[in-house]
Amino acid sequence: MIEHRLIWDFRPAPDREAEFLAAYGAEGAWVRLFRRGEGYLGTRLEPVAGRPGTWRTVDRWASPQDWRAFRQRYSREYAALDAECEALTEFEQAVEIAA
Repeated sequence: MIEHRLIWDFRPAPDREAEFLAAYGAEGAWVRLFRRGEGYLGTRLEPVAGRPGTWRTVDRWASPQDWRAFRQRYSREYAALDAECEALTEFEQAVEIAA
């Protein structure tokens, strides 16, 4: 099975790393939202080797279509959570979006 991956790098804002880890971790707000979408396979949060203080998320979906359907159906919830979590990071960059 070919899965669809979305990979992002983040650097938590000063003194907000614990909150960042709680929101983006295995039981965090993002995972709870993603679990509502059909085809969601899981999220991994890990430190980026050689870049202290930088974390990487790898969100896995069964297909690009599942990801797009989720984004369409939950666009308001996604935007609200993104705005809520904005203060937790000082840097955010898409690394890879691949099928």
